[in-house]
Formats: sequence, structure tokens, C-alpha cells
Amino acid sequence: MKVSTLSILAAAVLGIAAQSAAAAETKIGFVNSDRVMREAVPAVRAQQRLEKEFEKRDQEMQRMAKDLQSMQEDLERNGMTMAEADRRNKERAFNDLNRDFQRKQREFREDLNQRRNEELASVLDKANRTVKQIAEAEKFDIIFQEAVYASPRIDITDKVIKSLSEGK
Repeated sequence: MKVSTLSILAAAVLGIAAQSAAAAETKIGFVNSDRVMREAVPAVRAQQRLEKEFEKRDQEMQRMAKDLQSMQEDLERNGMTMAEADRRNKERAFNDLNRDFQRKQREFREDLNQRRNEELASVLDKANRTVKQIAEAEKFDIIFQEAVYASPRIDITDKVIKSLSEGK
């Protein structure tokens, strides 16, 4: 009976020692994806492309918003002194413009979100390939992209951003 207890204890000690040795050899990394998507050159270029692509529509939306605001102020200020027919016509014009503005605003947001998702997917794909290349080159066992806490010692975000920015 003593022999089996002793052999179980010895096996457990050997198992723990083997796990400790394996854990000591495990190489772990962490990448802050949000930082990569903000700071890497391809992400910055994608953001600039989006801004340029949607600049005219954004200016048009701002112009329409100003027109709506001035129409509303005019109605509030002069509505009581206007003839009934004039006030009704101005209210109808205001409502038509408001409806058109809301439709265009919704379309603008949908188009912008779709294009942003396309651009970010492209950047994310490049970033993931870069992370995989770094992992293989530096023999990482695992690289996390989401963590509650990651020590700066295992953070390879700067390497990823640098590699992406150099176009590797």
C-alpha cells in the first residue's frame, strides 16, 4: 500500500515538473488590435481615403442642416405674423427638406459604415498576416489580441505597427 501511494506521489511530482518545464518554454505574445487599427500606416491611409471619398456628401449634409435650422428659426420667429397660406407653404417646405435630409443622412451613414467595414477588413487582414509572420519568425506559441491585462513584456503591438508601416 505504501508503494502505490509513493509511486502516485512520485508521478504527480514528475508531472508537475514536466508542466513547469513546458510552461517555461512557452512563448506568449499580445497585440492591441485597437492601437494597430489607429496607428498603423495602412489604417491611417484607409481613414484618409474614407474622409476624401465622403467629404462632398458630408459638406452637403452640413449645408442641408444649416438650411433646415434657418428655416426653423424663420418659422419660429415670423410664423405668427405670416399669412396662413405662407406659413403652411413654409412648413410644408421645411417638412419636405427635413424628410429629404433624414433620408440622405441615413443613406450617408449606411454607405460610410459599409465602406469603413470594407477598408477595416482589408487592414485587419494585413495585420493578421503580419502577426502570423512575426509569430512564426520569433517562434511564438500563441499571440492574443484580446485580454483584460497584458504585461508590456509580451506586448508586440509596436513590432506589428512598424512591420505594417514598412509594408512587410
